[in-house]
Amino acid sequence: MSQPLATTPSLEAVTESIIFPPGDIYSDEPPLESDLHREQIDLLIRLIKWWWRDRQDFYASGNLTIYFSPNQKKSEEFRGPDFFVVLDTEKKDRKSWVVWQENGKYPNVIIEMLSDSTAAIDKGLKKQIYQNTFRTPDYFWFDPNNLELQGFHIVDGQYQELAPTELGWLWSQQLDLYLGVESGKLRFFTPDGQLVMLPEDEANQQLQQANQQLEQERQRAAILAERLRAAGIDPEQIY
Repeated sequence: MSQPLATTPSLEAVTESIIFPPGDIYSDEPPLESDLHREQIDLLIRLIKWWWRDRQDFYASGNLTIYFSPNQKKSEEFRGPDFFVVLDTEKKDRKSWVVWQENGKYPNVIIEMLSDSTAAIDKGLKKQIYQNTFRTPDYFWFDPNNLELQGFHIVDGQYQELAPTELGWLWSQQLDLYLGVESGKLRFFTPDGQLVMLPEDEANQQLQQANQQLEQERQRAAILAERLRAAGIDPEQIY
């Protein structure tokens, strides 16, 4: 009895499966260098998400693979930025950032955390990729150990180093925020110089302001009571 002939897939189907792998790809990043690196990355992600909590047109993540080549291989010496932001995109959770599934969008801002084992790559190979392939407008690197901070902005296709302010801050045109070091951490600052805070920071600030107001009222009451006594009036009778 003759066997049925196997169905030969079309050239289009074969080409698509080879050149364009599935878009639903998990991130494949190596472990972070230290708790310090992880905490810094988490801090930046939480800060920008809270600052832009009313916006639905951005994606912010870190230590997440960006798949930018249909023929992506681990041996290409490049994986994922420590922190990145993509603008004008849908705000939703993702397993990774797959460029060909995201309308060809690359990050608008990238920040790499330097370490002894990655500094040379971050300042060399990755900087070249971010400039020439990603065309990422704003690129920064920061060393959580020695607090080295440097930034670049693309001008005529080439990264130009950003000049720091007197406080050592660097301006990100894409975020409309400054980057600067505060208490040993890389933080964001508003154009008018205010520290971008986390929700718990804002709650603590409001509590401190309330306590200060109560203390001021207590002091005013004490002064008034002293004046009443000096005038021969018993403050208890007034209150």
